[in-house]
Amino acid sequence: MIPFINMKSFNRIHVSIAILTVVCLVSCNNSTQDKKTEEKNQEWGLLQFAKADEVNPILVPDSTTEFFCPVRKEKLRWEEKDVFNPAAVAKNDTVFLLYRAEDKIGKFAGTSRIGLAWSNDGLHFTRNPLPVLYPDNDSSKKYEWEGGCEDPRIVEDDKGVYYLTYTAYDGDKARLMVATSADLFHWTKHGLAFADASGGKYVNEWSKSGSIVCKYENAHLLGGVGQAKAVAAKINGKYWMYWGDTNIFLASSDDLIHWTPVEDNDGKLVIVFGPRKGKFDSDLVEPGPPAMLTEKGIELIYNSRNVPSKGDTSLSEGTYAASQILLDKSDPSKVLQRMDTYFIKPDRPYEISGQVNHVCFVEGLVNYRNKWFLYYGTADSKIAVAVK
Repeated sequence: MIPFINMKSFNRIHVSIAILTVVCLVSCNNSTQDKKTEEKNQEWGLLQFAKADEVNPILVPDSTTEFFCPVRKEKLRWEEKDVFNPAAVAKNDTVFLLYRAEDKIGKFAGTSRIGLAWSNDGLHFTRNPLPVLYPDNDSSKKYEWEGGCEDPRIVEDDKGVYYLTYTAYDGDKARLMVATSADLFHWTKHGLAFADASGGKYVNEWSKSGSIVCKYENAHLLGGVGQAKAVAAKINGKYWMYWGDTNIFLASSDDLIHWTPVEDNDGKLVIVFGPRKGKFDSDLVEPGPPAMLTEKGIELIYNSRNVPSKGDTSLSEGTYAASQILLDKSDPSKVLQRMDTYFIKPDRPYEISGQVNHVCFVEGLVNYRNKWFLYYGTADSKIAVAVK
């Protein structure tokens, strides 16, 4: 007698087995692919940073320091509201931070100035009591007042002169500016980075976040050479800078002061790379610390913002996280590789809650005592560090 077989149950079992097999294969393939991607990133990326929880945040607002504002003509507490978004440089076995600080007064309830702090271990900092770069009654005032001087990034040339790119904000537009210094304490403003470009067409256009391509000397990564300094490097006879806070654009210079945005044949800005749908960097991308010229290419750490409706649904609305991209060392506009995910994101209380919630914004990087120190603003309110 042939036993009765329920064909519906039999088919369901076979379908279930088939689905499980496909799921297992996909899962295994994804796991293998993720591992290969991670290994590939390790070949060129600067990864495995650990947040220094034992000391973070390393700088917080200070209501005790006062400064006589030459524009307001009064004393004010210049860093009592927030401190964030620092540039970093190593000099004479000391790490210096140039950081953005805000007061609590005026039209925007906070004018930004650039403060200075230093450390002999990269973790514990002493502050200069006064800002070193700020709005004054000078030729830059019309661009800097009263929003202020924001978000610095720093490099040096082969003679040891420091070049600072920073954002001037007049309440209407952000404009990329340049200043120089021999000692980090005293700065000479050179005005708009794009003042002379294309007949002045960029003078009244929004621009910010200038990351100049450098060789990180003495860096134990990807063939870097020298003595723990970020020295601006020429490619094809020119200096190069990534900039922008929507897409990332490119500019070139002969002297690190006067910059010309790279345009296409129609006179439009060349987009080096931009946001990606469905990912953590879905809304905007923005340069981080000075880009690193290596044997593998130009490595740029970049910041990004997420909008879940078009990006990563696992991240909160407006989350700023950072990632990395590799560009051609002979053609700074050509992308070679790009990470699929972030390597640092806000997950500590001081990164999640603040003036702007859910923010890790990286701007400072130094190679110091055989370690990498990555300095970043947290929730636009404090400063923290991660170490590799």
